[in-house]
Amino acid sequence: VQLQASGGGLVQAGGSLRLSCAASGRTFSRYAMGWFRQAPGKEREFVSAISWSGGSTRYADSVKGRFTISRDNAKNTVYLQMNSLKPEDTAVYYCAGAGDLSEYGTPRHYDYWGQGTQVTVSS
Repeated sequence: VQLQASGGGLVQAGGSLRLSCAASGRTFSRYAMGWFRQAPGKEREFVSAISWSGGSTRYADSVKGRFTISRDNAKNTVYLQMNSLKPEDTAVYYCAGAGDLSEYGTPRHYDYWGQGTQVTVSS
């Protein structure tokens, strides 16, 4: 599975962005998908994850209530709708694929990674 993230950009605090992660390959629907982010000088951190069916979702406490993850298996795409953005949300955002959600918050649990898309939130 190859992953291509897009949708990042520059937005003012309080604004919204929707990230997309397009996957190649017919096995996309078998994978749980996650979003991580990494700010300069910081470790990669978990943001959100979704099961292969879309029936289960997980969120980091820092984004709960502001971000929504979803997927469209017919389009081989997973989305991250980000609302009420804050300057501390500024980071490179990565999508990733894993076999299941058992260790959804751990980067090493994921087998496939996209190239990342920059999100910058100005104050």
